[in-house]
Amino acid sequence: MAAPPLITLTDVRLAFGGKPLFTGVNFSLSKGERVALVGRNGAGKSTLMKIISEVVEADTGEVWRQPGITYASVAQEPDLAGYASVLDYASERLDGVYMAEAELMAFGVDPAADPATLSGGQLRRAALARAFAQDPDVLLLDEPTNHLDVPMIEFLEERLKAFHGVVLVVSHDRRFLESVSTNTLWLRQGIVLKSPEGYVKFDEWAERVEEDDARALKRMETQLKDEQHWLARGVTARRKRNQGRLARLKDMRVQHQQMRSALNDRKNTADLSVDAGDSMSKKVVETFGLTKTYDGPDGPLVLVKDLSLRILRGDRIGIIGPNGAGKTTLVKLLLGQIEPDAGSVKHSKTLQVTYQDQTRQSLNPKDTIWEALAPMGGDSIMVQGRQRHVAAYAKDFLFKPEQLRQPVGALSGGERNRLALAIGLAQTSNLLVMDEPTNDLDMQTLELLEDMLLAYEGTLILVSHDRAFLDATVTSCLCPIGDGQWIQTAGGWSDAQEQLKGLRRKSGDAPKAEKAEPKKDAPRPKVQTKLSFKDEHRQKELDALIPKLQAEIVALETELSDPGLYARDAAGFQKKSERIGAAREALDAAEMEWLEIEEKRDALAT
Repeated sequence: MAAPPLITLTDVRLAFGGKPLFTGVNFSLSKGERVALVGRNGAGKSTLMKIISEVVEADTGEVWRQPGITYASVAQEPDLAGYASVLDYASERLDGVYMAEAELMAFGVDPAADPATLSGGQLRRAALARAFAQDPDVLLLDEPTNHLDVPMIEFLEERLKAFHGVVLVVSHDRRFLESVSTNTLWLRQGIVLKSPEGYVKFDEWAERVEEDDARALKRMETQLKDEQHWLARGVTARRKRNQGRLARLKDMRVQHQQMRSALNDRKNTADLSVDAGDSMSKKVVETFGLTKTYDGPDGPLVLVKDLSLRILRGDRIGIIGPNGAGKTTLVKLLLGQIEPDAGSVKHSKTLQVTYQDQTRQSLNPKDTIWEALAPMGGDSIMVQGRQRHVAAYAKDFLFKPEQLRQPVGALSGGERNRLALAIGLAQTSNLLVMDEPTNDLDMQTLELLEDMLLAYEGTLILVSHDRAFLDATVTSCLCPIGDGQWIQTAGGWSDAQEQLKGLRRKSGDAPKAEKAEPKKDAPRPKVQTKLSFKDEHRQKELDALIPKLQAEIVALETELSDPGLYARDAAGFQKKSERIGAAREALDAAEMEWLEIEEKRDALAT
């Protein structure tokens, strides 16, 4: 039996500056639910949380709350200004300090610390400790994993699973949402849809919703054609008996436009692309005995020790590890931004670097989006060496023309991050360095960023705590193993964890007995050193097949995007739809087969 709701929203509507943000929101939250709130950046997720917690009042509609319930919120950017100590901040709404002190210790924050000295991760942990210390009925979390390392994210996951009230969470971290959520709210075109399943089933559910909408849209398009034909026959709209029908036609057109917008909401693609620059030597960055030590409160802190590393063209490296391990310091050493205590760094002569740090400090909140993209003025911007109109380039990153005169300070966290990406990716580079690029991005932009990075032909260095993002984008990881030592592992974050476990097991094993010498007269087995003729021939076939399939898919997509195709030739539309599905499956199979052969080649070469 479902628990009674603690909060119910009925037909909630809200507009900002004449633009409707919510056009009719209806849902309930019950005790025990851990709900993932998803939607596009700027869709109003943070505002919806503020309506629930009574910080913002809706224009119309009803928000019913069970009498006496309490809330605790963690904002995207916790503000500890004005507090003498972290404990003062965490215990502000409590009768005593015991619970606040206990939670701060659990989250690894010194209660006596000056808030002005805290890092981004420590600020986030302090805000989480304050929220849990209040023991609320409703816990509202806006991007709670930003700046947290993986061990702290996993600790937060366990705390939320044990929480007995309502949890409503907005996060870009898919692995986190999959782990903690029991339900999903999808904020889409001003309304909210609710799934009884967690985020792990979101894509399947969203596809079913969109398929239903697509069928309804086709039916409505047929109705619209009939109504427009009636109107085109010259029937006098002034006649009283026709006024109702004309009004229904106008309403139908509005509804039709809303449904098309909703369907395009997930399909809109940000044209995230970055130029790999000119060709360069195979070695991009090489280090020799790199060492860096800082003075810490407990003595010298060795962040990098005797690191010799070679980064080659096309490498895709994730730098992982807990906060304080020295990830950002390592990046700055590699880029030559700080001097090592010992050792040296050698760069390719043609190196062109685009570096996006996690602070996004380059954005001036008083600038408009237009000014941020074109700081020298005018209506064009150089994008990877090519001139683009500001509005056209901004559209690639999902900014509408009417937003371009909006100040940067009014953007949501995800929109600011998207703008920073647009500015950074306009630069020509052959080494792309990104420090926590996923913070505050919505799922759609996150997937598009993954696609862009997979298509990037240069070298990638990525610092992130987002486990799913690392698994999807990097081919090796640099991992700290203590005392300033770093090792490189193959694969993404999950692969690195398995290899680190194996390394720890191996370090604890007893020495293995030496292998017996083989008999001198024993025949040596023939070792295969190159691909078989069959594999070589098949890979050449695939090299020719894959571009043909890609071209066919592009052509079919262009034909199927014609809104009048179905009406003109329903059978042809069906045939092309079936063919594009088969072509995509064939392309996936061909690419997978090509990769398997290439893996054989790599294995034989080592």
